[in-house]
Amino acid sequence: MTDIASIEIGAELPPLRVPPISRTTLALFAGASGDHNPMHIDIDVAKSAGLDDVFAHGMLSMAYLGRLLTDWVAPQSIRSYQVRFAAITPVHAQPTATGTVVAIDTVDGERRATLNLAVTLADGTVTLTGDAVVAL
Repeated sequence: MTDIASIEIGAELPPLRVPPISRTTLALFAGASGDHNPMHIDIDVAKSAGLDDVFAHGMLSMAYLGRLLTDWVAPQSIRSYQVRFAAITPVHAQPTATGTVVAIDTVDGERRATLNLAVTLADGTVTLTGDAVVAL
């Protein structure tokens, strides 16, 4: 957690850098999430669809953004959280989750920050964008 009392517009959350997405990561996430779509775990199915290999679940990237938020504020401080899937995350890619404070308001007596969020791969591809509102 961070000292949120001094947060200002433009503040950046400490980036969350995760290890490259492995086949093991995908298999474990499939089991944990119940999403066993073969596009994420079966290379033959992915190739039959014209892809070079399997790719990560979009919800895995969303989970990384959620972790970015809960590393910064307590889970009960999250007021809203939404994402837009922009591109696939190939197996072996290394995502980084980032966030920036774009507004600070007071709603019903509660100080809140609005954040722009993103997951970006090492080659610069943005795979997920989103926003969140958190209580400060």
